[in-house]
Amino acid sequence: MDIAFRPLETADIAALAALREEVERTDRTGIHYDLADIRQEFTDPKLDLAHDTLGAWQGTRLVAYALVYEPETVRGVLRFDTDGAVDPAYRRRGLGTRIVDWMRARARALHAERAAEVPGELHLDGISTNAGLAALAERAGFAPSRYWFTMSHDLRTAAPLPEAAPLAGLRLAPFTWEYDEAVRLAHNEAFLDHWDFAEADEADWRTWNTGSRSFRADVSAVLLDAGDHVAAYLLADEYEADTAATGVRTCTVAHLGTRRAYRGKGAARALLAHTLRAARDQGYDRAELVVDTANPTGALGIYGSLGFVSERTLVTYAGPLGA
Repeated sequence: MDIAFRPLETADIAALAALREEVERTDRTGIHYDLADIRQEFTDPKLDLAHDTLGAWQGTRLVAYALVYEPETVRGVLRFDTDGAVDPAYRRRGLGTRIVDWMRARARALHAERAAEVPGELHLDGISTNAGLAALAERAGFAPSRYWFTMSHDLRTAAPLPEAAPLAGLRLAPFTWEYDEAVRLAHNEAFLDHWDFAEADEADWRTWNTGSRSFRADVSAVLLDAGDHVAAYLLADEYEADTAATGVRTCTVAHLGTRRAYRGKGAARALLAHTLRAARDQGYDRAELVVDTANPTGALGIYGSLGFVSERTLVTYAGPLGA
């Protein structure tokens, strides 16, 4: 194949959107992107397009891509998350191996600069039904490290939504911007014991959380203690590209966390019950979320008890960076 490799540029946004949609038609992850989504992704101040991205081109057609994200936090292992895919029409021709080799080389360079004294690890993510990715990961020395369920709740049925019992000492309130920084700090505390979590600084928060174009404050909520401190929170998103592709308007539970001192009091259940009702009242067709199957806080059981059902299984494959 006459393939040219170069970093991605902002001028490639439309080509990347087209490639991702072509990939989605085959892989069926349930994730779609529009031009605005990718434009936001490319303007992340922590993504160096010239060094952290790669595109494979046949003429003017983008046929594969890769991105490597530098981790914020070192916790015994420096874990590098990635994103990448090969056009289904160009698979089984060695492009996937070439992309993974580039990812590993980029991660090794960053690892050497950042924390060479600790082990390094590279991650590949995909849907469990993608046999080609599983085979590529195995050949490249990766193994399944984490499994995730995509779960959904149909809001169009006449079935009653769950009720939230009153919580002693806690008050539920809609999300307003006065709570934004307190929610960021609560988020960083709540997820400290979760796998591969990195604290969100202000730049990350503005880019990917409450500053994201997908964030929906009107279906998000907080739980406040007697001193009006944030004890727990739920942040919800809506992805317009998904609605355009499927015709189904979905409220995504992007982040749901409870600070350690307030766990075991029903905070997550109360917040979910509130958001499910708010989403149905505002015309959403379904709610969805992604949960780590090994979540240490028992979230999987809570979601099931509230009517969420598993739709897809996602896999994180992990491989050591080596020398």
